[in-house]
Amino acid sequence: MQRYKNGGRVPLIVLLMVWTGAGCRPAQTAEGPAEAARPAPRVVEAPPPEEIPDGMVYVPGGVTHVGSENGMPHERPVFEAEVAPFFMDVHPVTVAQFRAFVEATGFVTEAERFGNAGVIDERTRQWTLLDGATWHHPLGPDAPAAPDDHPVTQVSWNDAAAYAEWAGKRLPTEVEWEHAARGATNDRRRYAWGDSLVEGGRHRANTWNGAFPIRNTGEDGHFYTSPVGAFGKTPLGLTDMGGNVWEWTQDWFRSYADRDRPFTPAPQSEKAQRGGSFLCEPGWCHGYRVSGRSHSTPETSLFHVGFRCVMDA
Repeated sequence: MQRYKNGGRVPLIVLLMVWTGAGCRPAQTAEGPAEAARPAPRVVEAPPPEEIPDGMVYVPGGVTHVGSENGMPHERPVFEAEVAPFFMDVHPVTVAQFRAFVEATGFVTEAERFGNAGVIDERTRQWTLLDGATWHHPLGPDAPAAPDDHPVTQVSWNDAAAYAEWAGKRLPTEVEWEHAARGATNDRRRYAWGDSLVEGGRHRANTWNGAFPIRNTGEDGHFYTSPVGAFGKTPLGLTDMGGNVWEWTQDWFRSYADRDRPFTPAPQSEKAQRGGSFLCEPGWCHGYRVSGRSHSTPETSLFHVGFRCVMDA
């Protein structure tokens, strides 16, 4: 998303870039039935609890299936990759955790330096750069402050990378993120928790309920971000691995067909995001599937994008 530092409305061309680049565009193919599961690789025994960092989950290594033949074009071609074991944050970095980083370091986010950040105007249903929108007031200075137990948003990729370095961690690669979302089993599940968004009458993720962007019924209990962990855990013990907020990853966004080719980032190059958000709904953006992808430039801050960290095991 190109920035406009005057805080004005984002022009239509940029709006279209955000709909597509931020994981929200009309589905080009319907999501088919869950793909048949393959035999899971041998699972290495997890380290003892005392060796797992606080607030993290051990993700066993193995071979993981990446992408989907039934999803968006940028989720193809499907490939498999070998993944080393790692530790992953149980949930996205929260507002309280990010505040601790800011207070310890005096860090100033890019949204604060630019003076604005991206939100959707509820009246026009268009993306705009809102003056004064920051990580502590993601909907602008006149809206309530972000709750401490919600994922931090309005943080750029550069902000997220700075936090990760301070915490002695790093951002996950796309392959690591999808491996963890699939439960480190290489199965073909649609979502990190299973194959249905609603199980037993209970929503399993914070997503858009209704026709995007016209009407959100809020059936899942939330119109914007939700407290981390509000929708339960995956089999690995992770939360918010679908919906709530998109999460920055370490990787530049590229076609999978080019993944092994040399790459030199250009000024317009974008970083990949995973997980979907509260703005996603299947008819427009089905990004909360395990294979869903999004992307934005590293300096971009949006009210539906956060991050979580990993550590090598």
